[in-house]
Amino acid sequence: MITALLLIATQASAVPVAPDPRIAARVGRVLRKNPVIDGHNDLAWEIRDVHGAKVESLDLATDTRPLQTDIPRLRKGRVGAQFWSVWVPADMTGPRAVEMTLEQIDIVRRFVAANPAALERATSAADIRRIEKAGRIASLIGVEGGHQIDGRLSVLRQYRALGVGYMTLTHGKSLNWADSSTDAPWANGLNDFGRAVIAEMNRIGMIVDVSHVSDATMRAVLAVARAPVMASHSSARALTDAPRDIPDDLLAAIGANGGIVMVNFYPAFVSTAWRAWDADRTAFAKTAGVPANVYGARSPAPLVAWDRDHPEPRVTAATVADHVEHIARVAGRDHVGLGGDYDGINGTGPEGMTGVDGYPLLFAELARRGWSDADMARLAGGNMLRVMDATDAVARSLSALPPGDAIDIASR
Repeated sequence: MITALLLIATQASAVPVAPDPRIAARVGRVLRKNPVIDGHNDLAWEIRDVHGAKVESLDLATDTRPLQTDIPRLRKGRVGAQFWSVWVPADMTGPRAVEMTLEQIDIVRRFVAANPAALERATSAADIRRIEKAGRIASLIGVEGGHQIDGRLSVLRQYRALGVGYMTLTHGKSLNWADSSTDAPWANGLNDFGRAVIAEMNRIGMIVDVSHVSDATMRAVLAVARAPVMASHSSARALTDAPRDIPDDLLAAIGANGGIVMVNFYPAFVSTAWRAWDADRTAFAKTAGVPANVYGARSPAPLVAWDRDHPEPRVTAATVADHVEHIARVAGRDHVGLGGDYDGINGTGPEGMTGVDGYPLLFAELARRGWSDADMARLAGGNMLRVMDATDAVARSLSALPPGDAIDIASR
């Protein structure tokens, strides 16, 4: 009954409003001058998983569907800079996690090198500004999980030397030194090694990413971080009660820190009704003995039938805009950005936004709600550029400090 009521409510509130041609033209002008900087895209893992890591066999200059990312759609979506995630599974630990991370970095560097007319590697805000001005898409890297350093600050430093711009402290499992939002706590925030990781990231100019971490770990990070933090792909828990989303007190604290929360487009993180529908769907898939993480026409036959009898709740640009506006109210309009999580959300997404070409729909919705050109420019990329500039300034101020020697034996 509750699920049915949520479905009705969502379908009533999420009906999209067709963009006025004048609004669409205005959004186009804003995003041409201020392209989108997206905080998180999992294309590298999809290339590994679906294409056997054979990078050059995938032509990103053409339509890559069912993937959610390719160069034509990045152009249509007005993306000027993308942080490419180099994720490895959270249960992959030890030296193999480091090896796989290096392999993922290699995948990113290879697909960027294979498309020099459209993509160029970047490691700083200055790089982004220069590359965007040249009409290319700046390509940055984020490590998605502290398990990928194998308890060694030396590995962290080498990732930075290879161009990694941020590290998410955990993924889906807790570490000895930091806790995940979707696992039992081990560190109850951060332990001494966890605090050493934050200090070293500040020293070398690597942004601390608090997506995926527990509330306690997020509070502990904000207590010790000297540079702004980011949440590369998280939404507002006040609107959708998901552990991966961020509660209001921590949204405000990230704003006070000077950081940024980049809104995730995964329907389970932005729609309570969709989240409940997906939980019911997953339970059915388990009883039917089929995978639940496939959607649409490619779903196993039992799920195709289930989907027909249980219509998917509508999730639109308006749904995402609600999260953007909530975070902007609580943290401040200088502290919100976009981290779509494309190619990490099983092909899902809001209506009209199931690929990287969908960002203009969100901006049209915000323009309709009264957002100014300046506010949209900050959301698109200005806020992230500010965080990157501030992180570099902190690193310069700490440059006289020696590298940290801490090793977390327990996590190795």
